[in-house]
Amino acid sequence: MLSRTASNLFWMGRHLERAETAARLLDVGQRITLLPNTEAGYRNEWNSLLRASGSADIFASRYGEATQEKIEEFIFFDRDNPSSVVSCMEKAREAGRIVRTALTSQVWDALNVGYQELRKIEKMPRAQVDTASLTDFTTAHTSTVRGAINATQLRNDGWHFMHLGYSLERADATARLLDVKYFVLLPRIEFVGSGLDSYQWQVILRALSAHRSYHWAYGGDITAAQVADFLILNGESPRSLITSLYEAVWHLEGLARRYGEQVPTEARDKAREVLNALQGRNIDMIFDEGLHEFLSWFIRELSTVSNLVHHDYLLGGA
Repeated sequence: MLSRTASNLFWMGRHLERAETAARLLDVGQRITLLPNTEAGYRNEWNSLLRASGSADIFASRYGEATQEKIEEFIFFDRDNPSSVVSCMEKAREAGRIVRTALTSQVWDALNVGYQELRKIEKMPRAQVDTASLTDFTTAHTSTVRGAINATQLRNDGWHFMHLGYSLERADATARLLDVKYFVLLPRIEFVGSGLDSYQWQVILRALSAHRSYHWAYGGDITAAQVADFLILNGESPRSLITSLYEAVWHLEGLARRYGEQVPTEARDKAREVLNALQGRNIDMIFDEGLHEFLSWFIRELSTVSNLVHHDYLLGGA
């Protein structure tokens, strides 16, 4: 496969997952602000979402003081924000258009219909669009595209590249959402274990569509250690760091088998190394290390894996 084709398929997957993450960040903000809080706390919660998306500086330069309306505009609609829902869905659709012949008609139709529906939403007065409907729209359409990929695409190298993009982006998103909760939303130690603490953990679970599956796995009590374990180390959790990284390794190994000695395997080897490091930890070790410090380490390592994927397979891709 040409590196240009591989690059577009990889980034199509990443941008679809990134669009969904942006919509889920809005859902986190919407749910958390329903809880009574001080004005300062309200602002801090929205600012924390900007920090999670890695776009706080861009927002500040364009919008100034953070308000809910400004942040919703920035995270969902702003085309100058490279991580907004509109930007990511447009980029995913454009990547799919460029490699149209590598996609089934069902995948292309799902991509194209979602984008056209999004353009209709863009034209609506903002007062008529609520945050929950934006989140539901995004997750529904990205899920439709993913379903079409899994139902109709050949399990060839293109399929591996799409899912590699999905899995790396999902691991990064889960780590950033966890970091928002533990490091930004609840920085004061006296709140740990409080009703506010429990509510915020529930918000994170709901934002990741993991609330019910968490209860299936752990029962009724919601604790910081169990939620963190579920979203980091539980191999049955579809959005956990270890599941996402395991899938990335699996797709990298699939590509290595297909291409043999034609390409280097630094990305696969690095991903295996990070996966082994996760498998060698338990949640007590992670909390002793510091959850924020662990997540910062993981995000850096994941960035290294992504850069190596680019070097191994996508160099010269558009």
